[in-house]
Amino acid sequence: MRTTIVLAASLLAEIAAAQTSVQSLAKPPAAALHFTIISTAGKHGESARWTTSEGIRMGRESFLLRGQVFETESASHVGADGVLDRVTIRGFTPNGDAAESFAIAEGRATWKSPVDGGSTAYTAPAEYAAFGGPIDLTADLAERLIASRDRSLALLPAGRARAEPLGKGVVGDGDGGAGLTVTAYAITGLSNTPIPVWMDDSGKFFGAIGALSWIRSGFEAQESKLQEIQDEALAKRSPAIVKALLKTPSGPVAFTHVRAFLAGDHFAENQTIVVDRGVVTQAGAAAQVSVPAGAQIIDGNGGTLVPGLWDSHMHFQDDAGGPALLSLGVTSVRDPGNNNALTLARAARRAGGELLSPRVYPSVLIDGKGPNTAQAASVANSQNEALAIARKAKSDGFIAIKLYGTLNPDWVRATAAEAHRLGLHVHGHLPSGMRPNQAIDDGYDEITHIYFVMMQAMPDDVVAESNGMARFLGPGRYAKDVRLDAEPMKSLIAKMAQRKIAVDPTLVVAESLYVPENGDLSPAYAPFVGTLPPAVERSFRQGGFVMPPGVTRADFRASFAKLSELVGALHKAGVPIVAGTDGTGMELVRELELYVAAGFTPAEALASATIETAHLVGADARTGSIAVGKAADLVLVDGDPSKHIGDLRHTRIVMMDGKLMDANALRAAGGFAGKPAFVD
Repeated sequence: MRTTIVLAASLLAEIAAAQTSVQSLAKPPAAALHFTIISTAGKHGESARWTTSEGIRMGRESFLLRGQVFETESASHVGADGVLDRVTIRGFTPNGDAAESFAIAEGRATWKSPVDGGSTAYTAPAEYAAFGGPIDLTADLAERLIASRDRSLALLPAGRARAEPLGKGVVGDGDGGAGLTVTAYAITGLSNTPIPVWMDDSGKFFGAIGALSWIRSGFEAQESKLQEIQDEALAKRSPAIVKALLKTPSGPVAFTHVRAFLAGDHFAENQTIVVDRGVVTQAGAAAQVSVPAGAQIIDGNGGTLVPGLWDSHMHFQDDAGGPALLSLGVTSVRDPGNNNALTLARAARRAGGELLSPRVYPSVLIDGKGPNTAQAASVANSQNEALAIARKAKSDGFIAIKLYGTLNPDWVRATAAEAHRLGLHVHGHLPSGMRPNQAIDDGYDEITHIYFVMMQAMPDDVVAESNGMARFLGPGRYAKDVRLDAEPMKSLIAKMAQRKIAVDPTLVVAESLYVPENGDLSPAYAPFVGTLPPAVERSFRQGGFVMPPGVTRADFRASFAKLSELVGALHKAGVPIVAGTDGTGMELVRELELYVAAGFTPAEALASATIETAHLVGADARTGSIAVGKAADLVLVDGDPSKHIGDLRHTRIVMMDGKLMDANALRAAGGFAGKPAFVD
C-alpha cells in the first residue's frame, strides 16, 4: 500500500550524482520538532523538522515499512512571496535515489524529480508539491495552505490545493501536561480523495493520521482518538452522497439488446436482462424476454453487461474511496487487512444506508512483533494470542484471517486449525522461513501475491528473510531461471490444483516492482492520465525497485515474465485465481489484461474478478454472476470486453443490489475529472 502522504511530500535543490548514504544525511538538532511514524501495529520510524541559523528549513525522515527502507532529507527556503523558492531532497527509498530539486530564478520555476523534470514561467505565488521526501515538506504546504486567505493555494508543477476544517480535539502529551487543542483539515488537490491533516492552535503541523500516521512525538497515545474524530467528521458527508448518487428504481429495470456475460463463464449477444426489487428476474435472448410494462428501459446496444466486479485485494481506506471504486465497476471488495474498528464502523454505516461503498468482505491481519510488522496488523506475541485474535475475528463478523511474514511459522498450524473450526478462511503472506508447500500443509486455503508462490523455488537465504525486501528481490533475481515443469514447482502446482488452493496473484503489483524505470508511464494508469490531480499522476511514473548488485532491469523483467507464466500455469492446472490489486482499484482491469497475456481467455479473466472471488468468500449463491434469482450487481460498459478486456474500464451504469448509479456522477464524486481513455 502506497501512502498518499508519501506521494505528496516535497523535495530538493541539486540532484545527487549517486545514491546518498545515511551517514551523510543531516542530523536533527536537540531543538528539532520530532514526529513518530506509527500504525495500529506500532512504531515504524521517525521524522524531524527544524530551521537552521541561516533560515534553511530542514527535514529528516527515517522509517522501515515491511522491510522497505526510506531515508530522506529535505532542505528548503522561503522566497520573498511567502512560498518555497528552493527545495532540495537527498536520500534513498526502495525505488532508488530520492534526489529531487526545485528552484525559482529569473521568472521561471524549474524542477527535477526521480520521475520527471521541467520548467514553467513563474508569475504568481505557487507552492512546489514534491514527489517524495520527508513529511516536513507536506507540513510546510499544509501550513501555508491553511494560513492563506481562502485556504487555497496554487501548486507546482500544476494543480491547486484547498482545505476545509473537519473538527477539533484536545490531546494530552502523556506526561500529565495541559491539553493541546488541534484542528483537523481535509486537503483536496493532492489526491482524488481528501487528505486529513492536523494543526495545532498556532497553525503548525501536528500530524497526518491514516493507515500510516505521522504524529508529534509524545502524543502517540492520542493517534486512535484523532483517527476517530476525523473519521466521524468525514463520515458526516457520506449520507448526502448516498442520497445524491444511489437511486432506487420505481419498478423493474430492463437492460435491452446488450451483450452479456452470463453464468460466470460466457458472453452472449443481443440479450435482455430484467431486474426487479434488487434481483435478476429474467435473462435471455432479447427476442425471448418479455419486458414488464412500465419498466425502465436501458438500451444496451453496443455495450456489454457484466456482473459487478470484485477486487479481491483492496485495503479499503476511506469513505471517499467508495464512489471511486464504484465508478470503476467494483461493487464488492475483499479487504485483506485494515484498521479493524474502522472496518466495522463503515460496515455498520453502509448497512444503515449512510455510506456509499462496495460491499466489503474483511479479513483480520495477524502478524508477529518485529521491525517488519505490517501496519494495521493485530500483533500476536504467542500462540495463544494468535488463537485469541482468530476467535475475536469470528465474533466481530470477519470472514477470514490473513497471516503475515513476521508471524512465528510454528504457530500457523494451530491458528489455521482454529480458524477453520470457526468457519474462517485462511490466507496471506508466508511467515519468514516458510515455503508455500509447508503453508498449505499447515492449513492455508490461499496464497497472497504470486511471488510467494514462487518462494517454493527460492534459495534458503531468500526464504529465511521473506518478511522483508527478500520477498521482492529474491524472486526478482532468481525467478527468471525457474522451470515450472520441473521440481519443486511441478509438485507444488499439482498439489495446489488438487486441493483447490486459491491464489491472489496481484500481478499488477509485481509489474510495478520489476518492470518500469523511473519516468515510465505505468500501463495500469495510462488510461486515467488527465483525469486526476497532477500530484497523483506524477506517481503513475514511479519506477520499480532498485536492483541489487549483479542484477539488471532486464533480469527483473525476465523474472516478471516468469511470474506471469506461473499464473498461466496455475490457471491451466485448475488452481483458482482471484483478481486483486493491492492498490486503488484503478489497477484491476490491468490485472485482467495481464491474465489474458498469460493465456486466459477474456471470459476466464473476467470470471477471476467476478464469480471466482464470490465463490472464495462464500457469496456465489447470492452474487458474482448474471443469473435469474441472483442479486442485481451489474455494470454496463461501453465496448466489447469479450474481445478487448480493457473495455471494462469504460463504465456507463453501475447497479448494486438493484439500485442504479450513473458512472459519470460516481467519477465526479470519486475525484476523477473525466472518463478513462480507450487504449489499444
